[in-house]
Amino acid sequence: MTDFPTHTIDTAPAAAKATLEGAQKSLGFVPNLYATMAEAPALLEGYTALAGIFGKTDLSETERQIILMTNNRLNGCSYCMAAHTTIAQGAGVPADVIEALRTNTPIADAKLEALRQFSIVVNESRGWPSDAEIEALIAAGYSTQTALEVVLGTAVKVLSNYTNHIASTDLDAAFAPNAWTEAQATAA
Repeated sequence: MTDFPTHTIDTAPAAAKATLEGAQKSLGFVPNLYATMAEAPALLEGYTALAGIFGKTDLSETERQIILMTNNRLNGCSYCMAAHTTIAQGAGVPADVIEALRTNTPIADAKLEALRQFSIVVNESRGWPSDAEIEALIAAGYSTQTALEVVLGTAVKVLSNYTNHIASTDLDAAFAPNAWTEAQATAA
């Protein structure tokens, strides 16, 4: 197995240092995902920029986490499921929504469930939802803008999920209480 480095601020390539320093300052630690992405500074910059842009959508934090966590689950990313569970808890996402996302069960709120279903369709169809699937999202109270923002959230997760798969990123202690495996989603 190829060993990918988990950089510190001191060992990171110069082009990644500022991003790692920013994470240390804002989060109190450098997540292993960032420390791993630092090996390819353009990837780290792209991921953090795109994640920041996704945060500027018209979607609520709960809606953003639905898109992100649905993709994490579908892509089998244990690291990101644990990390986003922690993030969602800290952001006040309802516990029943988080549990549904972790276990692949329906969300009680019909509008949020429609967003989850559309996120599944976008991921599984590789961006080829049917007109009926788009119309179902709109009928639930969303818009064509939302459909495109699901694409953006899906793209964010491709960057992090695939990095974690390739590099076997170690789970940070901060996320360990929310460790997740695919078996949890398929057992539900």
